[in-house]
Amino acid sequence: MKLTTLIAGFVILINIPANAAEPIPNRLIDYTAFENIVLRSKLQRESDRLTESEFLKAMESGAYLLLDARSKANFDKRHVKGAINLPFTEFTAESLAVIISGKKTKILIYCNNNFEGSPISMASKSPAASLNISTQASLRAYGYEQIFELGPLLDVKTTKLPFAGTETETKTNFKR
Repeated sequence: MKLTTLIAGFVILINIPANAAEPIPNRLIDYTAFENIVLRSKLQRESDRLTESEFLKAMESGAYLLLDARSKANFDKRHVKGAINLPFTEFTAESLAVIISGKKTKILIYCNNNFEGSPISMASKSPAASLNISTQASLRAYGYEQIFELGPLLDVKTTKLPFAGTETETKTNFKR
């Protein structure tokens, strides 16, 4: 059976096998809601992607919360200075509310796939698995709408964005 769905001006063809199994019920998993969020995000996302200069200006304005959703271990190694770390795997309504003051808060996000030249703390993910994509969809699922994302791929050695973390600390050996 072939279903054709018109959603927000997009035609999506979905092939569902005639012998598809009945869904296994779980009220805490809603794939259809996820799909709707992703489609809604797609329409908004590109206009909310920022250049390096725009991202830096937004950071410096103090009007945005800078969120790093990577693991704590990688955050501790290298992160954009001023970022608050809440790993994506720990997103809940409660944990987000602790760091984000309200649903209308302007949020800046970035991920590993925005940086090259730091293969340990900023290891590249598959482009389709970029943390920016899932972080944005998840934040929207929790009701946050003002999500601005670093757009370009930047080299950690030449970017204007400031970093902090153990990978960025210079170590000097003093001989006596």
